[in-house]
Amino acid sequence: MFVDQVKIYVKGGDGGNGMVAFRREKYVPKGGPAGGDGGKGGDVILEVDEGLRTLMDFRYQKHFKAPKGENGMSKNQHGKNAEPLIVKVPPGTVVIDDDTKEVIADLTEHGSRAVIAKGGRGGRGNTRFATPANPAPEICEKGEPGEERYIVLELKLLADVGLVGFPSVGKSTLLSVVSSAKPKIAAYHFTTIVPNLGVVETEDGRSFVMADLPGLIEGAHQGIGLGHQFLRHIERTRVIVHVIDMSAMEGRDPYEDYVTINEELKQYNLRLTERPQIIVANKMDMPGAVENLEEFKKKLPKDEKIFPISAVTRQGVRELLFEIADLLERTPEFSLFEKEQNDATINRVVYTFKKEEPDFTISRDSDGAFVLSGKKIEKLFKMTDFSRDESVRRFARQMRGMGVDDALRERGAKDGDTVRILDYEFEFID
Repeated sequence: MFVDQVKIYVKGGDGGNGMVAFRREKYVPKGGPAGGDGGKGGDVILEVDEGLRTLMDFRYQKHFKAPKGENGMSKNQHGKNAEPLIVKVPPGTVVIDDDTKEVIADLTEHGSRAVIAKGGRGGRGNTRFATPANPAPEICEKGEPGEERYIVLELKLLADVGLVGFPSVGKSTLLSVVSSAKPKIAAYHFTTIVPNLGVVETEDGRSFVMADLPGLIEGAHQGIGLGHQFLRHIERTRVIVHVIDMSAMEGRDPYEDYVTINEELKQYNLRLTERPQIIVANKMDMPGAVENLEEFKKKLPKDEKIFPISAVTRQGVRELLFEIADLLERTPEFSLFEKEQNDATINRVVYTFKKEEPDFTISRDSDGAFVLSGKKIEKLFKMTDFSRDESVRRFARQMRGMGVDDALRERGAKDGDTVRILDYEFEFID
């Protein structure tokens, strides 16, 4: 089964918890603090493996969680950092954040990696909180939660040449003739329901990868037919080979076919019109094909070159392959991103403006409780050890410093009102 789009959940490992511990040492308050820090949680990393061809494995496993960092220990011993979780993906995988629809990574080369979800830092042990005023603190932090997100993996085939055209125009036959690929060939529409790849070698030793893409029909960019599922694979191809049935066996006008398919490519992605295109007039061995070709040429601009071939008898195929190889040598690779990097040796840093999120927001539940939410305050809450009084007092000071107390008073909070953070409830004391 060819799977080229999946949605998965990834979560970086939580950091290890810090520790409260003391040494036994004369003349040092309580022997001196000796609690170590927790280790860092593991990252979730996607790595390209050229042995993979589809995203089939992700149909069965959709949750990926990196391991947690080790907790801190006594004698100031630091917890061990967790190993990253490495997830293998096929070359040509594009990673998109499901919430923002932003492209996170475009993984094309074997061995290239991208960190998708970072692990949390380890919590600090009580040694870190020692001050002259409080030389033996009983405060430690829990580990920071790891990043979590839903991502969409899209596979865009790494083919140099893409065969496009209406169903049953002979794309699969052409691929089977010029390469060792064995696509299914039959005389009905949508015989090809998955893209087929084949390596083509010309007589002078040049080679390239050719993809036979399922037939497009009018309205494919809107989801009509099968073609819309595979239009994304054309985006990476450097040369488009437009196959047209010149025999008009199915009663369609070859020129209308040509115009319709080009319009579909344009509607799907305007940048596809930048790709060089080779027009192939197939089925020239059939009756009426020569007359149809003459009519077709009259309607085209004069500078357009047409390659009449017959995939079955192999007539004209040799010249077509030479033309494709020549065109590939002159055509640069197209970037999937709007800003193409012309010089790969120059490192560019792209700064994007992101609106700063508030530290917290206050809302009311139906039962009258005040609900505190926000990334910063939730992270502080998760990293606080509520089993120790000193840690609780520190959390109260941090909230006051963020302006939570004043904001609650402005919203009308009074003594004894319930304040909720995540699933936990507190009592507001003025």
